[in-house]
Amino acid sequence: MRSAAVTPEGDLIRWVELPGQEPPRVYVHGLGATSPAYFTEVAVHPALAGRRSLLIDLLGHGISDRPTDFDYTLESHADALAQALTSAGVVGAELIAHSMGGSVAVVLAARHPHLVSRLVLVDANLDPIPSRPGSGGSSGIAAYSEQEFLAGGWAEVRDRVGPHWWSTMRLAGREALHRSAVHLARGTVPGMRELLLDLKIPRSYLLPEADGPLRGTGELIEAGVAVVPIPDCGHNIMLDNPEAFVRATAAALAEGEQERPVAGDSGP
Repeated sequence: MRSAAVTPEGDLIRWVELPGQEPPRVYVHGLGATSPAYFTEVAVHPALAGRRSLLIDLLGHGISDRPTDFDYTLESHADALAQALTSAGVVGAELIAHSMGGSVAVVLAARHPHLVSRLVLVDANLDPIPSRPGSGGSSGIAAYSEQEFLAGGWAEVRDRVGPHWWSTMRLAGREALHRSAVHLARGTVPGMRELLLDLKIPRSYLLPEADGPLRGTGELIEAGVAVVPIPDCGHNIMLDNPEAFVRATAAALAEGEQERPVAGDSGP
């Protein structure tokens, strides 16, 4: 396990690192999740293995620290992740990012472009989410005030999301979980979709085939974003259908690889 201080108070982001060749790959989990639990199986698959891979936990989640004085906006998550990657000597990484982690990855690529060479977004949030009291996930968590959530709303969420998600959600700080959900539901300015459309790096978006067409697919494709439906899965594509996830991710990462500049190459 590796770590890096990412706040003035010394709070640590931690990650599990798999050795391999550069450029590195960085796996980023979603709300209430943890990257080692969600990505280890696919990261070591023969079709993806061999690269230096960081299975990293966002601040407030998993094995990372859970400060109660951090605001947990998407921008702050991205900046903290940038500090951790910089401390790890990462540049030009391939980011594979799920759900809220995909939103953070888009913001990271926009704010710290030298750190990201390509994006594979896995059913990521691109738009603000209306709060829905009584529902699971970010929309239900964001419907509580922070005081309500800390006073007992978290237990209602635990009972709604079920044991699988709660097994990793319980590792998140409660302030971190609520604030992350609120800011995910609120989105960014400019919005995540707009930021994604403006990026000039290779980008792919994986979604469950059963969900039907992704909103704004035509605009995304026109901007160069590959939109890839994955069969036989729900939101957690890498867990529900790991073989199809690996095939799609490996294809996305290989696209244009022959034209990619070698690190340190100044070009013609």
